[in-house]
Amino acid sequence: MKNKTFWIFAVLTISIISLAYSYTKLMLPKKDIAAECHEIPNTSEASAFKPTIENKDKPAGKAPEGMVWIPGGEFSMGSNVEDESLCSIKGVTKDAAPIHRVYVDGYYMDKTEVTNEEFEKFVKATGYVTVAEQKPTKEEFPGASEEDLITGSVVFTPTPSAVNLNNFLQWWRYEPGADWRHPDGPQSTIKGKEKYPVVHVVYEDAAAYAKWAGKRLPTEAEWEFAARGGKTGNLYAWGNDLKPKGKFQANIYQGHFPIKDGDTGEDGFKGIAPTAQYAPNAYGLYDMAGNVWEWVNDWYSVDYYKSLADSGKTVKNPQGPDAYNNPNDPTEVKRVHRGGSFLCTDQYCTRYMVGTRGKGEIRSAANHVGFRCVKSK
Repeated sequence: MKNKTFWIFAVLTISIISLAYSYTKLMLPKKDIAAECHEIPNTSEASAFKPTIENKDKPAGKAPEGMVWIPGGEFSMGSNVEDESLCSIKGVTKDAAPIHRVYVDGYYMDKTEVTNEEFEKFVKATGYVTVAEQKPTKEEFPGASEEDLITGSVVFTPTPSAVNLNNFLQWWRYEPGADWRHPDGPQSTIKGKEKYPVVHVVYEDAAAYAKWAGKRLPTEAEWEFAARGGKTGNLYAWGNDLKPKGKFQANIYQGHFPIKDGDTGEDGFKGIAPTAQYAPNAYGLYDMAGNVWEWVNDWYSVDYYKSLADSGKTVKNPQGPDAYNNPNDPTEVKRVHRGGSFLCTDQYCTRYMVGTRGKGEIRSAANHVGFRCVKSK
């Protein structure tokens, strides 16, 4: 089996996991790093955040079922966080800088991530087959033998004991038969998990669902405006305190990452959670941090924010760069993810912070990636 899945594992695992951990150059000490972590990250340019100015116009009538109205307006987009985690790991969040001014028109947004039951309705109505359910082709993987080309997706797999966090391949595997119906592999099921976010969906799967539903995927600017809830410069979708009154506000990872049973579940869940288990943000949106990463429509470009800031203008309804651009990783084609997931941890990846970003290869799926939709007025 190791030989049979080698090619697909190598290509897809590296593609999907790079969304969260690209360019982290980390060699952790053997001592317990958790004791060194802190709840407030190092920041710079605090004055770069200017007040959010919400639009006053409201739509006539009620919002579509399962959606809320996001007024749009002008806001400061991006992050001034210098660290990749609360343990002061440097580097990766620099693609969320500099902070720049953006304007977006009003729109409707799904209250929650698209759930298994919602995605199942789409599949039953259309007969749609996700990329993870399709046999990979020789065109995609020219170096692979025919027996290597098997359906499946990438699944988080805890390690037996503590490991150095400089090699993410230690806790991910390509699982034959894993897909949205079988999130942990062919023997698993979504029965009883109808309200959980659908996972193992790639960009084109999410876009196909959105089109069928009469919606679309949000731009990155729309996603961040909504996540901020009309507030200015907060670290999180709910404020600046990771645990207001000692309580977690999102499904993230606590404990020793990534070892077996390392997640303490202090936030109420070990692993993925049903949607809407925490209080919504100021716009009535659930899970804008943690649980699963969310696809947005923008291509990823490492210097896109700089190009917007350098214009010196408030950019209206930005749609993202024209194409993927990352000189450090030119072989992949990626779009932006937002929000972090149940695997984001203060030891390694705190991209549940509202202004930070992720990215993923457009045809690579995993069990910590989903999406939500928007609809123009």
